[in-house]
Amino acid sequence: MAPFRINAQLQQLIEQHCPAVKTAGFHLSPVAGLTGESWKISSPAGDLLARYQSPDRQISGADRRREHRVLRHIARHYPGPCVRLYSPPWLLVDWINGTPLTGQAFAATAGQQALSESLVLLHQLPLSGYRLNLHQQFARYWQHVDRRRLTPHWLRWHKKMMCTPPPAPLRLSLVHMDIHAGNVLATPQGLRLIDWEYAADADIALELAAIIRGNGWSFAQQRAFLQRYVSAGGYRDLTLLQQQVNRWLPWVDYLMLMWFEVRWQQTGEQKYCEWAQPLHRQR
Repeated sequence: MAPFRINAQLQQLIEQHCPAVKTAGFHLSPVAGLTGESWKISSPAGDLLARYQSPDRQISGADRRREHRVLRHIARHYPGPCVRLYSPPWLLVDWINGTPLTGQAFAATAGQQALSESLVLLHQLPLSGYRLNLHQQFARYWQHVDRRRLTPHWLRWHKKMMCTPPPAPLRLSLVHMDIHAGNVLATPQGLRLIDWEYAADADIALELAAIIRGNGWSFAQQRAFLQRYVSAGGYRDLTLLQQQVNRWLPWVDYLMLMWFEVRWQQTGEQKYCEWAQPLHRQR
């Protein structure tokens, strides 16, 4: 949907369902990000974040209905964004005032320590009831990749991933699954995670593998991060945790590859091809 149509649809939603915001007056501005489709609602009555569910977002694995239920699920126990309205295709949550971490701060000792403590708290919450199914996700992605980019190597890799059972969970927990510097805000109350559109129930080691691989951490950074996670009470055995993370790394690689390829097909933006290329060379 074109931005001006999204803008008009969102204005109508606010006028119908947010009387305090309508009365106080408001201003809409698009929020920058990899996927877009998020808008800041600035108002004297309080700032909100509006998140739109498009068909492209559905294909890539995001689900505002699931996101809404997960945020409601964690509301009393974890400092996630507070839901104000869910009216498909829109999800409105409180705007969190904070500063996204830089890549350097995210990977630094203090950043890893704070993130580990936040993850331990998240991973101790009750399950959401939404189990992550990577085979299902791969199959969905496969229907939306650019067929001109398929190679015999990729076809063999896909067949192998679809036929291989995923690792048995070390510990099944609620996971965020999109943790990088831009989705971690430094606030006066501590670190806050945003963008919960991929959150679901999965192995804690899958979450940790996704953080490690998605942020390109060195082996030394990986080891230090896992040690901090264990020390914070996330898991008792560092050796077992490291082994399980290693089992998940090929799955994370393929998940990232497929996501980049789908986004290339959807947007035509060259950066997604560039990000996918090193992953194609890994197998």
